[in-house]
Amino acid sequence: MKKYAKHIYFSAIVIAALAFYSFQARPKADDPEKDQVLIEALRVILERGHYAPKMIDDRFSENIFDQFIENLDPYKRYFLASDIASFKKYYHDIDDQILRRKFDFYKEVTATYLKRLNETESYYQEILGKEFDYNVKESISLDEKTIEYPIDQAAQKNVWRKHLKFSTLSKLNDYLKEEEDKAKDDKAYKMKTFAELEKKARNKTLESIKDLFYYEHQTLDAERFATYLNCITEQFDPHTNYFAPEMKKRFDSSMAGSIEGIGARLSDERGYTKIVELIPGGPAYKQGDLEVGDYIVKVAQGDGEPTDIVGMRLSDAIELIKGKKGTTVTLTVKKVDNTYQKIAIVRDIVEFEETFVKSSITIKNGKKYGIIHLPKFYIDFKNQKQRNSGDDMRKEIEALKKEGIDGLAIDLRNNGGGSLSTAIDIAGLFIEKGPVVQVKYKDRHPDIRKDNDSSIVWNGPLVIMVNEMSASASEILAAAMQDYKRAIIIGSKQTYGKGTVQNIIPINQYLPYSSDLGALKLTIQKFYRINGGSTQLKGVSSDIVMPDRFTYLDISESELKSPLAWDQIPKANYVTQTHYSNFDQVVTEMQQYINSNKQFNKIDAYAKWLKNSQDDVTYSLNFNKYKEKQEQLNIEAKEYKDILKFNSPYHFTHPAYENNLVVKDSILKDKRTAWHKKLDEDIYVHTAIETLSKLKIAH
Repeated sequence: MKKYAKHIYFSAIVIAALAFYSFQARPKADDPEKDQVLIEALRVILERGHYAPKMIDDRFSENIFDQFIENLDPYKRYFLASDIASFKKYYHDIDDQILRRKFDFYKEVTATYLKRLNETESYYQEILGKEFDYNVKESISLDEKTIEYPIDQAAQKNVWRKHLKFSTLSKLNDYLKEEEDKAKDDKAYKMKTFAELEKKARNKTLESIKDLFYYEHQTLDAERFATYLNCITEQFDPHTNYFAPEMKKRFDSSMAGSIEGIGARLSDERGYTKIVELIPGGPAYKQGDLEVGDYIVKVAQGDGEPTDIVGMRLSDAIELIKGKKGTTVTLTVKKVDNTYQKIAIVRDIVEFEETFVKSSITIKNGKKYGIIHLPKFYIDFKNQKQRNSGDDMRKEIEALKKEGIDGLAIDLRNNGGGSLSTAIDIAGLFIEKGPVVQVKYKDRHPDIRKDNDSSIVWNGPLVIMVNEMSASASEILAAAMQDYKRAIIIGSKQTYGKGTVQNIIPINQYLPYSSDLGALKLTIQKFYRINGGSTQLKGVSSDIVMPDRFTYLDISESELKSPLAWDQIPKANYVTQTHYSNFDQVVTEMQQYINSNKQFNKIDAYAKWLKNSQDDVTYSLNFNKYKEKQEQLNIEAKEYKDILKFNSPYHFTHPAYENNLVVKDSILKDKRTAWHKKLDEDIYVHTAIETLSKLKIAH
């Protein structure tokens, strides 16, 4: 189905839905309540337009109840147990309130939250006014699933004391380590006393908490209401989200052609600013220390005093992190192994040039092998003349063929998807014409999307590299190549598992209203493999499995709240050809090699260690025990420090057509040199080349 047809079909659904709304649910002229208009519009669009609409019933009400309260108070520091008991009267009433366009639950919970916010604000000045007792044996748990709401204000104050002590303890340990390092470097240096550093740590915590309450008081009701609306939309699936007008502007900005900053996409995870993506070629990507999954806890401008951003609104944290080209931002990050690291990054203009296809060549036993890196499936729908990943991939393969390559690896690791049409075009480069993917609206027969070009651009050995972060269109390409048995899929046990399609709907486009109502990102379609199975939740299972750092971490679609289920439809009409004479043999041999490889075994041990570290959310508030644990973590982390580095016998170079380009463009030359160095040290790329070298084309 073409994009235009998809738009017409969906528009018909929405227009019909809101036409129904205009007769049944429009507020009276003397009661133009914007929130009522908005929630009714969302309800109708969700019920009529979502791929798998949910019943707005008592269970739906329970989930919103839990999620909204958890979003406001994840660590149970504000609400009392009596507050939650009082709110319980709405436990099975929120669904009815949505239908009646009432907001009693939202208003009471928000009003109570603001009241408790003001009450707890008085605690921290008193608590931080004197030194903590670090000798007492006590601990703090940050597991929101098991901690209880305080029964009264005395218990609530103790909860705050523990959180403030934990924050101070963490800073104090850092300050002591800094003093010890200074003393090692300078024998004449006089270290500050424990009491001096403790006071400094408390003062820093005080500043951070002041900022926290300041930003909470600055939060507009419209922002909290948007949070509430998202608790409703996300019951349908985790990718259906409401964008308030300001959030829609930020979303549009994120889709622009370039950004100025560090080149990282961030998310808010319970008050922590989390790295969810590094833009290839951006400053953070090139610097190399920042990783997906890291939490930014402090931000400093150059060598200035850092600002603690834990608990800060994401938009405000972003304002601190981004900045003009050439300036330096120093981030203190909490790594996935619970250790901390300071990372200085020079900001730059982040061009999307580095999200484009690029290739490299290596030689093994006299034969040439090419690798193509595809970070995303890109296309400019507004300007079809602009470059897209399908055309670029074709050009890159043609260039590699001129080099005389004997095998090709396509790297889709960390590729979160993008344009489905370009994924279909790329699949067509390796097969004769035929089905590539099935796309389905609710209550409709699947649309079988095909490659209609019978020509094959690359007919030689093909390996596709994936990991847990390969999602959406990446999964479609990998699945199609696997179903045709055209390529060996090598990488993580399975890919991310996002088998759904979203559309951005500006609400005012369908419902005229005097003020901006924002937009809804709505799930409207589902992907299915040509073998009939959905890529939702299950993703694509690799033919050859390689352990990596993310193997045991909870980062896939299945770990999100309310994901759509996996299901199956009839398979498309396609024929699997015997492209290789030794496909199964190569898969077996390489899997045995990986299973017995000492470095891969150590990577697997590292992945288990990371999982254990992530799951350990109880911390001692006794200084000696806390310090001992941090020192042990650092020792263990050092053991795995260079675990991913690999001394490959292969060395990668740019293809011949880039010779003149790198001479003229020193920046491009530096980028390619850095990339080739990474390829040289990448055990996963090495294994992909080994696999390619074993494949034999059937004659």
